[in-house]
Amino acid sequence: MSKIEHNLRQLGIELPTPLAPVANYLPYVQSGNLIHISGQICAGADGTIADAHRGKVGGAVTKEAGQEAAALCLINVLAQLKLAVDGDFSRVVRCVRLGGFINSTPNFSALPAVMNGASDLIVAVMGDAGRHARSTVGVAQLPLDCAVEVEAVFEVQ
Repeated sequence: MSKIEHNLRQLGIELPTPLAPVANYLPYVQSGNLIHISGQICAGADGTIADAHRGKVGGAVTKEAGQEAAALCLINVLAQLKLAVDGDFSRVVRCVRLGGFINSTPNFSALPAVMNGASDLIVAVMGDAGRHARSTVGVAQLPLDCAVEVEAVFEVQ
């Protein structure tokens, strides 16, 4: 069992079936030793988006619910990563970068705190190999009215 699988079990996280793309793109692309995971939304294991994770953070969505949504996005990122490495997480060297998109009200300034929901989880799952570069931006809208979307880049061997 890989460290990633062990830590997911310790955290009580079971990865869902990866979400299918909702438009004309691939869920991931490998180029050399990097796997780029397309933006993943905050859908739960059943593929639906909870009402608490729909809408704008700083409006109908609280900062705490935004953090939960970011963590769900990261779980969906990991589900795509598992598919990309044919289920062999031991191939994953490190998380290189996370990109976070927060559907937020114009004056909401705690974007980094919301994105920490994803960043903290990847470090909990991967340890020091989960420490990453990151961008976090507020946006006017996201697909399916999601509160958060997260994309990622991983190094593999």
